[in-house]
Amino acid sequence: MADRAPSPPVWRALLAVLILPGTVTVAVPALLLRSFDSTPGWTLPGAAALAPLFLGLGLLGYGVQLMARTISLMRATGHGTLAPWDPATKLVIRGPYRRVRNPMISGVFAVLTGEAVLFGSAALFVWLGLFVAMNAVYIPLLEEPGLMRRFGRDYLAYKQNVPRWLPRAHPWHRRAA
Repeated sequence: MADRAPSPPVWRALLAVLILPGTVTVAVPALLLRSFDSTPGWTLPGAAALAPLFLGLGLLGYGVQLMARTISLMRATGHGTLAPWDPATKLVIRGPYRRVRNPMISGVFAVLTGEAVLFGSAALFVWLGLFVAMNAVYIPLLEEPGLMRRFGRDYLAYKQNVPRWLPRAHPWHRRAA
C-alpha cells in the first residue's frame, strides 16, 4: 500500500481561502465599490438592464463553484492548500485540473469579471486587469518553477498538455509510463 500523506486540517484550508481568494474577490472589491462609483444595470433601458445582472451572477456562480472544487481537490488529493506557504505534496490532475492548470485562478478571474459586470464598475475592471497582470508574472516566474522542482517529469508532461488558464475542450488523460 502506498504511503498516503494526510490532508491538512480544514482550518488551514479555510485560512488560505480567507487570506488569498477572500482578499482578492471580497475585501478589495468591497473597498473599491465603497470608494468609486458603480452603475448596476449600466443604465441600460428597461429589460436590457437585466443582462449585466444575469451575466454577472452567472460568472460569479461559475467562478465560486470552480474555486470550491479546486480547494476541495487541493486538500483531499494534493494533501495541501492553495497557499504557496502550504502547497500540495501530490500533483493534482483530477476534475477541473484535467482541463486547466490553474483552475483556482480561472475561478477568481470569473468571480472578478462577474463582479465588475454586475456592478458596472470601472474600478473593478481595473482591479481584474491588475490581478491578471500580477498572475501573468507570478505564475510562470515563481509558481511553475517550484512545481517543476517538486513534481519533475510528471509536471512537465502536465504543463505541456494542459493550458494555464483557458480550459481545454476535452480533459487530458495522463498516459501510463
